[in-house]
Amino acid sequence: MSAQPDHAPVPAAAYGPAPGAPAELLARLRADRRAERWVPAFEAEWARALEESRATFSLTTLYEVVHAWQARLASAPAVDAFVAGGCDESGFMDMAELRGRRGR
Repeated sequence: MSAQPDHAPVPAAAYGPAPGAPAELLARLRADRRAERWVPAFEAEWARALEESRATFSLTTLYEVVHAWQARLASAPAVDAFVAGGCDESGFMDMAELRGRRGR
């Protein structure tokens, strides 16, 4: 017999965002040059996610909002370089639509 547990612990990511993640993310958004547009958009999405999580007793929506905004921040330099390079951006796809297709 072993003193070790017979199961693997559930990773923290499975429980949703870390307690400080939304505040850290908001600070990063406020420091970005797009803050005037992005901060109100994040705050509105976060408020809707909080309401939904209260109604459903699920952290999934909160995690999705944090993850989506982290991805936006992470990809912003590449998007800026793409646009600055004079590339055509007229055929873009909405990220929400793209995320919806992943589950199909």
